[in-house]
Amino acid sequence: EVQLVASGGGLVQPGGSLRLSCVASGFTFGNYDMTWVRQAPGKGAEWVSAIDASGRNTFYADSVKGRFTIARDNAKNTVFLQMNSLKPEDTAVYYCAAGSNREWNYWGQGTQVTVSS
Repeated sequence: EVQLVASGGGLVQPGGSLRLSCVASGFTFGNYDMTWVRQAPGKGAEWVSAIDASGRNTFYADSVKGRFTIARDNAKNTVFLQMNSLKPEDTAVYYCAAGSNREWNYWGQGTQVTVSS
């Protein structure tokens, strides 16, 4: 059974940091690109960041570039999203997904990030 379990969300003040994790199982993690997508209340899904299967190439939305860092540990089947300098507009449910060629086959359950004073 394929599972992607995201964790690390929570309530943080503006300017704060959070580190999201997504642990994968049920497929060969090291063969898949990974991505983070977020959805704010009342809004559509927004792509945030992606990392290729090797971990050598990373990609970011303009809205998070310079503040967020994606990384992966293929030995631990885990992808991370380090989020710094958080803003209220970063408030959303964050989902991790696995796939290739920008087609995301497997999705996690999401973790809530709330940025508020």
